[in-house]
Amino acid sequence: MNHTYTFINSSSPKGSIVAKPQPLAWLAILSLVLFTLVCIFGGAAGILRTGYVVLSFIVGAFLYIKYPALYVGFTWWLWFVTPFIARVVDYKSVWDPSRFMLVSQYIVTLLTFHTLLKELPKSLRQGGLPFVLAFIGVFYGCLIGIIKTSPFTAARGLLDWLTPVTFGFYLFINWRDYPLYRRTLERTFTWGVLITGIYGVVQFLNPPDWDLFWLLNTKLTSMGDPEPLKLRVWSTMASPAPYAAMMMAGLILLFSNKQLIRIPASAVGYLAFLLTTVRTLWGGWLIAFFTFITSLKAHLQMRLFITILIMALCTVPLTQIEQFSDTITTRFQTFSNLEDDDSARIRQKIYEQGLHSALTNGLGNGVGNTFIVNEKGVLEPIIIDSGILDIFFTLGWFGAIFYLLGILMVFTQAFQYLEYSFDSFMAASRAISLGMLSTLLGNSGMLGMSGMILWGFIAIAMAGHKYHVHQRMSK
Repeated sequence: MNHTYTFINSSSPKGSIVAKPQPLAWLAILSLVLFTLVCIFGGAAGILRTGYVVLSFIVGAFLYIKYPALYVGFTWWLWFVTPFIARVVDYKSVWDPSRFMLVSQYIVTLLTFHTLLKELPKSLRQGGLPFVLAFIGVFYGCLIGIIKTSPFTAARGLLDWLTPVTFGFYLFINWRDYPLYRRTLERTFTWGVLITGIYGVVQFLNPPDWDLFWLLNTKLTSMGDPEPLKLRVWSTMASPAPYAAMMMAGLILLFSNKQLIRIPASAVGYLAFLLTTVRTLWGGWLIAFFTFITSLKAHLQMRLFITILIMALCTVPLTQIEQFSDTITTRFQTFSNLEDDDSARIRQKIYEQGLHSALTNGLGNGVGNTFIVNEKGVLEPIIIDSGILDIFFTLGWFGAIFYLLGILMVFTQAFQYLEYSFDSFMAASRAISLGMLSTLLGNSGMLGMSGMILWGFIAIAMAGHKYHVHQRMSK
């Protein structure tokens, strides 16, 4: 996943990071990997459905307490691969419509809620108010959800809303270890882009049986047809949008990576990213790219242009292969003809219908409440393909004001920092979070994987600023 480092002497002017073996941590992680493989290939996949959730939480808790850097990397990998493992388990045993295994990454991430409660008093003095405001907004939405649905339903919805905020807070409050977490994120996303990119391309050309089995059982027509060359790539994740969010972040981070592995990772990464055909995230990548490149010094920009050229030489020829070019070209053509594009028309209709309901629902529908009473007094499912509308609809005006104020504060602070000109990782992190923020108009980019990207990367940018300020003051 990532190499392990221990940060020492953080109060010194320069600080230092030294490698330190951590065999117990890796033994814990390997135990989960081996248990998973034995259950799948040993004909006991059904046991894994519960065992994976329990063991991943135990391993996550152990790493959270003893090895924070590995905990962060481990958490991200759970988000990357757990949906894939769940599909294999369903294929090897029986279909589970509850998708119980997917709770694994949420409960491991939710361990950071302990940090929020523990560090809450002093965090307000350190600039943590935006996270507290967002938490208040989500907590209010949870209370409304409990009243309008049930504690269990509200708790399940709360996982999507709360985990990104608490995880971001965790990275921010541990700003003294910023170099440690920076290296962890760089390695985790570099290998994540490479591995999930390769799988995504294979999935498009010759989808494995467990992916086809999952697609047929979920009946998600928006994912394409269950045939080679006709799927929208979602790789190891649950759907194309979360995967595209992860790839958008990883591909921007590759620009700040100096290792040779960035070249093959970029080649398969961009190809898989384009094969998701998620236009909202394509636009988010473009915004992130221009934000990143304009924040660097001139000599770093020149170095970046050379990197971009090398990446383009490796990626563009792949996109011209007939099996890939038809899908990619067809999707790009819809940008110039949105009037005849079905998904664009559907999204516009949803926006028109949902805008009035969202803005007039003062109390909010509550976290986890996916139904509303229509004009005829009948319950109908809520379809809101917009993060902005979703915030108002779910949290109501009271919760939305707190939540959006928290987002506004973190980005206002982040755009005042001066360290982007020399810390390319900080620049990339801010760019990634801004790119994800831009998708809120057409995507619920504050929930689940997308929310982890949004809150996690703006938080690490804030942590980087505090770290650099501390280093200057210590000299």
